[in-house]
Amino acid sequence: MPAIRSALVRRGTAAAVALPLLALAACSYGSESKDDSSKAKVAAGSKKIDGLDSVKIGYFGNLTHATALVANQKGYFQKELGATRAKYQIFNAGPSEIEALNSGSIDIGWIGPSPAINGYTKSAGKNLRIIGGSASGGVKLVVNPEKIKSLKDVKGKKIATPQLGNTQDVAFLNWAAEQGWKVDPQSGKGAVSVVRTDNKITPDAYKSGSIDGAWVPEPTASKLVAEGGKVLLDERDLWPDKKFVITNIIVSQKFLKEHPKAVEAVLKASVETNKWINANPDEAKATANKQLEADSGKALPADVLDPAWKSIQVTDDPLASTLNTEAEHAVKAGLLEKPTLTGIYDLTLLNKVLAAEGGTPVDDAGLGAK
Repeated sequence: MPAIRSALVRRGTAAAVALPLLALAACSYGSESKDDSSKAKVAAGSKKIDGLDSVKIGYFGNLTHATALVANQKGYFQKELGATRAKYQIFNAGPSEIEALNSGSIDIGWIGPSPAINGYTKSAGKNLRIIGGSASGGVKLVVNPEKIKSLKDVKGKKIATPQLGNTQDVAFLNWAAEQGWKVDPQSGKGAVSVVRTDNKITPDAYKSGSIDGAWVPEPTASKLVAEGGKVLLDERDLWPDKKFVITNIIVSQKFLKEHPKAVEAVLKASVETNKWINANPDEAKATANKQLEADSGKALPADVLDPAWKSIQVTDDPLASTLNTEAEHAVKAGLLEKPTLTGIYDLTLLNKVLAAEGGTPVDDAGLGAK
């Protein structure tokens, strides 16, 4: 991982101050990054958008990316793109998706808030824009009920987070600080031992007893519950209206400038998908799981899928104020120099799509592109 805050100050560069913030997105289940071209049929007589042969879409094989999973499986992206082929690439981690966006390997991606902040600040605001929201919630503190019976019992225990400086790591460090517990952000040592553990390994670490609990996203949280863990805290309860961003939609600024119609088509598909998911939650859950199986080779069992799905809310709103708060938490935790996020959002096309659907426009919390 990058050096901590003191090292960043020594370097004194704008690019460096962004480095500590998250490396992984919310969760990293799924296959290694791979090209997964859509098999959805192109409607007869349809035309290419912006003259493009294809639009390359990236996402994680993870339930918090339900919009992309369902839109892929049901062919909504392809429907809106017409004769322009929707192509997909599946990722395990935020850095690799940001790298793919920077290199042009993908054009649009579904990704967690911390990778978006990191990618934006690291490039001095030149590589991406957040153009829409996708999901809220889906993060829990799950503990061994024999060792931890109340929130105060977390003190002195070993709690896993996905990675130093990732979204959940920042959230847990911030929560621990609010309890009055001192923890060194780099080493994770202190009143609570923060054990940075890959989400795919966390259930085994819990079973072996090497951790006492974990602050993790879905489906890892529900995997721990299936192993006998207990949900001690749902992160939704810490946020106003129980909402906080867990997945955003990003686009390269170059692609947004050169192909706005294609971007609008993808956003239209996203809005349509979210509307269908909210109207058909059970069918949507099965559809998302079917795409997860196609992407990773393994579907989630019902005892993991069902509770995980209930804790995630799909939304078109990027919940911009909560992104800014998450960045502030990282600064307070000592993992990030105060970033400049003005310009990270461009919600013009999303609000155009929402207006056409009779929806309510969403707000960028003053962080929109000028």
